[in-house]
Amino acid sequence: MPSSRRAPPRSEAEHRFEIRAATTEHLVDLCELARHLNTVNLPDDPVAIKQLLEVSEQSFSGELRDPKKREYIFVLWDATLARAIGTSMIIAQLGRRAAPYIYLEVRSEEKYSATLDRHFIHRVLTTRYSYDGPTEIGGLVMHPDCRRSPERLGSLISYVRFLFIAMHRADFRPQVLAELLPPLEADGTSHLWEAYGRRFTGLSYREADQLSRRNKEFIRSLFPDEIYASLLSDEAQRVIGAVGSETIGVEKMLRRIGFSYAERVDPFDGGPHFVCDTERVSLVRDARELPVELGSSAPAGERCLVGCSYPERPYFRALPLRLPPLGERIPLTDALLARLDLTNGGLVWRTPAP
Repeated sequence: MPSSRRAPPRSEAEHRFEIRAATTEHLVDLCELARHLNTVNLPDDPVAIKQLLEVSEQSFSGELRDPKKREYIFVLWDATLARAIGTSMIIAQLGRRAAPYIYLEVRSEEKYSATLDRHFIHRVLTTRYSYDGPTEIGGLVMHPDCRRSPERLGSLISYVRFLFIAMHRADFRPQVLAELLPPLEADGTSHLWEAYGRRFTGLSYREADQLSRRNKEFIRSLFPDEIYASLLSDEAQRVIGAVGSETIGVEKMLRRIGFSYAERVDPFDGGPHFVCDTERVSLVRDARELPVELGSSAPAGERCLVGCSYPERPYFRALPLRLPPLGERIPLTDALLARLDLTNGGLVWRTPAP
């Protein structure tokens, strides 16, 4: 009984939020979010963010004709506050001729000397390049005030990417990749970079990060093909493949929906790469396109994301809803039909949002 009394307020709170395709009109909101997590996918740079939003709008609209070059950004919109409180991204294909997917493969190599009776198991880091890589999910940022909310808002802006991939399956690769942040110092520096990347480039972590957004040639030209991790500092060895405290929740979510560690890490900071075959991602596999019908809300039902794509702005919209078990139709109220610009019998996509 207590849990059923708490469900309706949570459902009402969820109706405050919707997820939209990010376009140039969201520049101010994304600049604000980028200040909380300055990354390659979402840099704290208004000029760079404006360029990202232009590509996002061209991707959602189809103006960018080659699906492999598309990069989609989503914003989680709080209607009460009239602002974006979260964002995430899909890069349709990571790794092309002009910008390869670069990573460090992590493998074990055993060494034994009979003369000394010494046995060692070394971790070996091998620089790898792919020009026909996977789809990447990234750019996940939540405003600090909205993290760990009872509505689990971070999971919504994360899950929506898989709903969109299911809706446009032919535009994405057979495998999906997620790069997780490792433990970093308070000032954002990386122990791996200090012990490895700086020695071969002469650049600071921040300088290399900024340069790599425009040009990755220096990595291929200056990085060694292979190195034994045991030659690095103890601090650097500890962060290889480790998940930072801020992304432990993301790791749990990824494992829950089918991802696993790929024995690859980021060449700059050692953050682990998680992968899953696209068809095996549970949120893609379980997504369905169904007609809607006029019905009542179901606050005690299964939490889902329901989404639609449009030929013009807003291009894409998704709502977090509680729905009855999967059937032949999706019941929506008049108000929800209006928010999604649907009429009775129109088609909508649905995926679980556990």
